[in-house]
Amino acid sequence: MKWIRPVTNSPEQTMPQYSIDQDGVITGADFTSSPNHDARPEGATISMIVIHNISLPPGEYGGPGITELFTNKLDPAAHPYYATIHELRVSAHFLIRRDGALQQFVPCEARAWHAGVSTWQGQERCNDFSIGIELEGSDSEAFTPAQYIVLTALAESLCKHYPIRDIVGHSDIAPGRKTDPGPHFDWQRLAQLKASSAQNPTKSV
Repeated sequence: MKWIRPVTNSPEQTMPQYSIDQDGVITGADFTSSPNHDARPEGATISMIVIHNISLPPGEYGGPGITELFTNKLDPAAHPYYATIHELRVSAHFLIRRDGALQQFVPCEARAWHAGVSTWQGQERCNDFSIGIELEGSDSEAFTPAQYIVLTALAESLCKHYPIRDIVGHSDIAPGRKTDPGPHFDWQRLAQLKASSAQNPTKSV
């Protein structure tokens, strides 16, 4: 996936700035610790960002379901769908809500359980070397401008801090098994926002 410089250079709003501490915790994010992580393998290099989408209940936004899933507190009686997933032990490093609010569940230095069975360019176990970012959304509708702005700023910060080479969708590393971030995710828009950032040159990843 490449950052592509657009013809025009007009950011939609001021890009937020994030910094990352030595454990990989983002300043400005609401941190809620998830138990669903472990140590990365010795010598693993964080070289990839994986973009997902999630909504709980499916197609509904703004509720506590995602946080409850990532912290193993999902009530199977609260919604019929929850009865099918409440025993899952999953989490991403980050969640970007529809309004652009940024939550962090796992420090970047740790291995979050977000990718599952996955392969990228012949390398399996993508959790070992990736950072997972969930967008609150679904395959059936567009993401919000606020989400793209925060995602771009977050990706910029991660690329400065880690040797990120690739930014991919979950569907790219688990084809046939996963479809997210889905057909409405606008890769070009992400690239344009990146190119419109005043501080950094265009970077291919």
